[in-house]
Amino acid sequence: MHFFIKLLCSILLIILCSQIALRIPALGGLIATMPLTGVIVLLWLYTDKPGDFSLMESYTRGAAWGMIPSVLFFVSAFYCFSRHLPLSVTLAISFGLWFMGALIHQWFLH
Repeated sequence: MHFFIKLLCSILLIILCSQIALRIPALGGLIATMPLTGVIVLLWLYTDKPGDFSLMESYTRGAAWGMIPSVLFFVSAFYCFSRHLPLSVTLAISFGLWFMGALIHQWFLH
């Protein structure tokens, strides 16, 4: 049951962001990149393993450094969309850059 509550809360957050983005795209983007998901993950980690601060410390370090690949994704997507590239091309380029950044991210953290 605990898993389904976590799943429902996470899904509701994504739906909320997409609904706001339909009306006010910049606000939807801001909310989607807010540390809301990070807070939710910290809450889930804390409820699953209360007092395991080393787990939460490792997560927050990974999340902080993980912002770099995310920035690569969004900057490349913004550039591709400003050039009116098709969605499939934009996503391929953006995820490709994100993936390369994520590999470097994992290499540095290990």
